[in-house]
Amino acid sequence: MSITRRQVLQLVGTGLVATQVPLASASGIFSKSALKPPRLKPGDTVGLINPAGASFHPDDVNIAEETFAALGLKMKAGTHLLDRYGYLAGTDDDRAADVNSMYADPSVNALISLRGGWGCNRILKLLDYKTIEKNPKIIMGYSDITSLLLALNAKTGLVTFHGPVGISTWNKYSTDYVRRLLFEGQSFTMENPTDKGDNLTQVKNRVLTIRGGQAQGRLLGGNLSVLTAMVGSDYLPDFKNNILFVEEVDEAPYRVDRMLTQLKLAGILDEISGFVFGKCSNCDAGESYSSFTLEEVLDDHIKPLGIPAWFGSMIGHIEDKFTIPLGVNAEINAEKGSIKLLEAAVV
Repeated sequence: MSITRRQVLQLVGTGLVATQVPLASASGIFSKSALKPPRLKPGDTVGLINPAGASFHPDDVNIAEETFAALGLKMKAGTHLLDRYGYLAGTDDDRAADVNSMYADPSVNALISLRGGWGCNRILKLLDYKTIEKNPKIIMGYSDITSLLLALNAKTGLVTFHGPVGISTWNKYSTDYVRRLLFEGQSFTMENPTDKGDNLTQVKNRVLTIRGGQAQGRLLGGNLSVLTAMVGSDYLPDFKNNILFVEEVDEAPYRVDRMLTQLKLAGILDEISGFVFGKCSNCDAGESYSSFTLEEVLDDHIKPLGIPAWFGSMIGHIEDKFTIPLGVNAEINAEKGSIKLLEAAVV
């Protein structure tokens, strides 16, 4: 197996707080080691950033602070947290500065975004990846924060987290995954809830197997439209022999078709060992009889790959959500719709 210069440097290390555990892929080839951030503990400080869309409700910050306090954490607000530059939460330079300063600040233990929106791609060239690599910290968010999660992993090897943002619904279901992953450092299996309610069989949160089987690899992915907007840049990690997970919201089936086609043409779909589509909220075909359904689009693109794949995982723009660590080794089971973490994501 050939190893790039960046991989060699990361394997040698420079005294960083990180584990150097080789990650086995489905083919038996080992990937570069993960740079794991320290776990959270009571009394730690979360740096609240807003690297994408502007927040028009100042009380969102109060709600986020109260949420973190309930988790036993303190909060430090980014300098430009409530800035506004059009639909962005401040200028590109200022939003990037908040990310950089939080990683450089020894009093900050983790970064969580207030919200998503759009804008993270615009600041990728402005981030201080050397400082980030020297000061590995948890960073969590979803939707447009996908840009940061993927770029930081690609540039530094840092394990990042696709999970709740400040304005998310921090209910028991979602918070339990945050606690187990980020505080307790557990490796565990994630499966959809099986509650039937008053029905004779389960109706909600069902798993639709596209192709059965099991696969191993690093978990990589996030929001589908954000990921595809990064194709062709050097801010994407290597998907070869790894598991791609995606989610979406408010996208018609033809748009999902277009995005999956782009990943196919870029060669990404042909490299992955497994595929997980989370929730696609408000992505139905409407009343059009001429449209493909989302399920048909997935069958068209994913089934021919011959890899384990399923649709409906608890990932996405939903209240009850998994927290998915990017860059750690996992095993998926497409019949069960399960994601089994094979190692802890924090140290």
